[in-house]
Amino acid sequence: MILEILTPEKKLFSGEVYGVQMPGISGSFEVLDKHAPLVSALKAGKLKVLKDKVKDVENYTIQGGFVEVLNNKVTVLVESAVPVE
Repeated sequence: MILEILTPEKKLFSGEVYGVQMPGISGSFEVLDKHAPLVSALKAGKLKVLKDKVKDVENYTIQGGFVEVLNNKVTVLVESAVPVE
């Protein structure tokens, strides 16, 4: 599936991923390939990009926003995001 992480300033990430874990308002959740369509609010916390099934992971600290899942594309719109090493 395709993931895009966008802030008002720039596009932080765009590419093919295995899945993504996000801090939803009611708790963390994960979106994997061919997930059903959804729109959800996100709270401040850690967003984890799973680039493959094994170990390739990128982490970001986000400051709230929204996520849309549609047609095997995940678009994350956040106020701010900082990559975590």
